[in-house]
Amino acid sequence: MSRTVARLLVDAWEELGVRHVFGVVGDALNPVTDALRASESVTWVGCRHEEAAAFAAGAQSQLSGTLGVCMGTVGPGAVHLLNGLYDAAKSGTPVLAIAGQVPLSEIGSDSFQEVDNDLLFKDVAVFRATVTSPAQFPALLEIAVRNAIGRRGVAVLTVPGDIGDQEIPDDRPLRLAVTPSQNRPDDPAVEAAADLLDEGGKVTLLVGQGARDSRADVLALADRLAAPMVLTLKAKEGLEDDNPFQVGQTGLIGNPAAAHAMDSADTLLLLGTDFPYREWYPKGKKVVQVDRVAEHIGRRVPVDVALAADVGPTVRGLLQHLAPREDRAHLDHATGLYATWRKAQDRLTAPGHDRRLLGRVRAALDNRDHLVRPEALAAAVDRAAADDAVFTSDTGMSTVWLSRFVHMRGTRRLLGSYNLGSMANAMPQAIGAQLLDTGRQTVAFCGDGGLGMLLGDLMTVRTQRLPLKLVVFDNQRLGMVKLEQEQGGLPEFGTTLDNPDFARVAEALGITGIRVTHADELEEAVARAFACEGPVLLDVLTNPEEIAVPAKPTVQQGWGYAVAKLRENLSSAGE
Repeated sequence: MSRTVARLLVDAWEELGVRHVFGVVGDALNPVTDALRASESVTWVGCRHEEAAAFAAGAQSQLSGTLGVCMGTVGPGAVHLLNGLYDAAKSGTPVLAIAGQVPLSEIGSDSFQEVDNDLLFKDVAVFRATVTSPAQFPALLEIAVRNAIGRRGVAVLTVPGDIGDQEIPDDRPLRLAVTPSQNRPDDPAVEAAADLLDEGGKVTLLVGQGARDSRADVLALADRLAAPMVLTLKAKEGLEDDNPFQVGQTGLIGNPAAAHAMDSADTLLLLGTDFPYREWYPKGKKVVQVDRVAEHIGRRVPVDVALAADVGPTVRGLLQHLAPREDRAHLDHATGLYATWRKAQDRLTAPGHDRRLLGRVRAALDNRDHLVRPEALAAAVDRAAADDAVFTSDTGMSTVWLSRFVHMRGTRRLLGSYNLGSMANAMPQAIGAQLLDTGRQTVAFCGDGGLGMLLGDLMTVRTQRLPLKLVVFDNQRLGMVKLEQEQGGLPEFGTTLDNPDFARVAEALGITGIRVTHADELEEAVARAFACEGPVLLDVLTNPEEIAVPAKPTVQQGWGYAVAKLRENLSSAGE
């Protein structure tokens, strides 16, 4: 007996090792969810919003290195997938999205809820197609899977409402295998890069997630070149811990040591990174870039030697040609600056910081209610979390505090919307991560704005009984926007959030809620949250006036901040 389209789809997921499919049930997808109901190895996870479903699927893909799957039904359901799918696409991770559609006979008639899915997903998908007959479905599914995995992106198959329960004629076994491969540049290109590095004076490495699987080789290269290693945020995982060459991040979330290492170098070596902020690349340097994706090379900074290849084999090739550096002053100076900065940052997390003389003055001005310093909250969570915890973070200030105060030690993993920069990603990504391994601790650094945006999927946490630790940086603000406004000399406007007591909201949903309103309560509350076996929402009222100084603060930014504060105070006095 031939299989239906829906049954073949679920069989393919079982063959690929997919464990969860995320989405919202309805109309065109009913045959697929019915086939899922009978599956013993693939579990349907009903979310409250399709955006959360796409974020969760993308998180599973990034953690597992395999295909993530989500579904959205006709029209609005498919539209709601878009933001999470864009995050997967910009993160370079394979996701298959199944989108519903009106029946074939209604396509093109502006039927109720009809949306042109092929047009809708054109920009986000490496492959997209609408199934117009059961006979073509097996081949389209194979093509979609190969594109998603082989090109590390999003593939979208649209299934009209009258297709899913139809039988496939000439049913056959699917052919879904995709063989991974690694490549290295040819010898003349490697030798050209080695010559430039040998003759290039002081070298600094900018290392991204494309180098995470080549840790030993990259550390050997840093040692050979006596080069400080600036890490992108996504490279913290796997490359931060026990690394004597790393000096943290650059950019707005970065630190002065990393900025100095970049600026004082004569040559930059970019390894597996597409760090997108052009203004943070110093000018006038020689540049060698290694990236397996050829179109990444040279689009942020002009490149002298381009090596379109995988980092591991390329670095091993370079090591065969590079002479060890005797002069380690550049490395030692950068790592010394980083150690000094780290000590200064650690002082911010001390319980008595605001009771020191300068702290008392500042507290009187900026923290009248003795709210928790966000630095202290991030550091407390870092101490309490397991060495194999999975961390997610919302875009904004919660990512800043994670980047500076959470150490990716042991086998910790890290996820965030670090390329798309979406709000509201931390909780749904944590849902996907926790479902992969319910016994592995998963911690979400949630901004209050991000949590509020997809608050409904707290119910998914409850329904799935997931032991998540949701840490809410509740400063009653869109904190990053506030900082952007003030650095530009504008008074804060439109960023204030009228938040509920998130802990009581959690309690109403059957989730343990803990609220911290005073700095003296922090340590006990964090310990209690991490000792609890089930899901916990830790709502911590943090100081909205706490700012993150960028790696290279400019006079213009400082002046803008002062002007903004003056305008805010004048406005407040006039109320």
